[in-house]
Amino acid sequence: MLDLEIVPERSLGCDAWEFVLGMHFSQAVSIIQSQVGTIRGVQVLYSDQNPLSVDLVINMPQDGIRLIFDPVAQRLKIIEIYNMKLVKLRYSGMCFNSPEITPSIEQVEHCFGATHPGLYDSQRHLFALNFRGLSFYFPVDSKFEPGYAHGLGSLQFPNGGSPVVSRTTIYYGSQHQLTRSASGGRCSAPLADLPLSCYRHQLHLRRCDVLRSPTATLGLRLHIYTEGARAGSPAARRRVVRFGDSCQAVSRALAAPARLYYKADDKMRIHRPTARRRPPPASDYFFNYFTLGLDVLFDARTHQVKKFVLHTNYPGHYNFNMYHRCEFELNVQPDKCESNALVESLGAVSITAYSKWESVSRALRVCERPVVLNRASSTNTTNPFGSTFCYGYQDMIFEVMSNNYIASITLYQPEGTRPHYAVSSIA
Repeated sequence: MLDLEIVPERSLGCDAWEFVLGMHFSQAVSIIQSQVGTIRGVQVLYSDQNPLSVDLVINMPQDGIRLIFDPVAQRLKIIEIYNMKLVKLRYSGMCFNSPEITPSIEQVEHCFGATHPGLYDSQRHLFALNFRGLSFYFPVDSKFEPGYAHGLGSLQFPNGGSPVVSRTTIYYGSQHQLTRSASGGRCSAPLADLPLSCYRHQLHLRRCDVLRSPTATLGLRLHIYTEGARAGSPAARRRVVRFGDSCQAVSRALAAPARLYYKADDKMRIHRPTARRRPPPASDYFFNYFTLGLDVLFDARTHQVKKFVLHTNYPGHYNFNMYHRCEFELNVQPDKCESNALVESLGAVSITAYSKWESVSRALRVCERPVVLNRASSTNTTNPFGSTFCYGYQDMIFEVMSNNYIASITLYQPEGTRPHYAVSSIA
């Protein structure tokens, strides 16, 4: 049984690890992976068709804990303990919930002190006792309903009949801000900033502007932030990387990559017009920046940038949880344009990480047939998430999931006289 400390409006954890409000989904997964054998039977819950309107949830049924993440920012906004019998809980070192200690109203008030009178939900027969960043929910028999206005402590219960906490939530801000949408799929709780303990000396992305001429990509302008010189103040920076930059220049701009990956082979090479006339090239290599949602591909011969890959990190994709979402903004001048909500006054089509391919392809008038991409590893040849579809347009490749969301965008420099619609290699 887990023995955990509650910190209102901040975290749930122990000496070895803690789930902190505001932390990224991938960091919570990393904690769970480090506790193999201790935390078991973990489930990831998401909406395949509506990934932006339904909360992303990590459920730990054997421990009675649920971590609720904002589906857009993919950061932790609510920690819920929904089965109090499966976990020990402490506050400031004092245990208030365990097999030996029942979390009654008296025990909670003894441990946490006094607070304002709670709120009663007559439909669910639950009484909520609220502290800042922390709420306890007590099931109350309907016969006590008329007396709830003076607080749960004012009600008279028979010996041993005092209500016991059935659910506990930790969140950022006040309970009055904690509301659920009408559809019930997304809880609109306030979202804490990324905690300084979660920066881990890495760069994080606010926005990525794709720099383009009318028909070609030039590079990326990244608005990034990291730990500041003063505690509690993240430092904002702006960096530009372009096609043709050396690996040293990219390292100076974006720091060392999280991983260096060499391409073993190019499975899309067969689609190149000159594929049969060229010998296999030397191994190109990637700089992987996972917290930026970015891969940078370098030419093995010149060691210069030849490709950028921007990842959207949607659940249900083969690479989900490898990257943070790249918050890119891409304006494309279509070859032929028609009236569409995405088309700006200057005729450019605005594409972001949240655009759906159906609208984008209609605005760009993409008519090329897609290439089907079925990812698999060398150790596991099955892909439970299914294939994705790659559409080439000008100097871009859009990888599209079955739910019509864009999984990644590859930006490259066409070689020679390659047609704009030709498909290059996929990372």
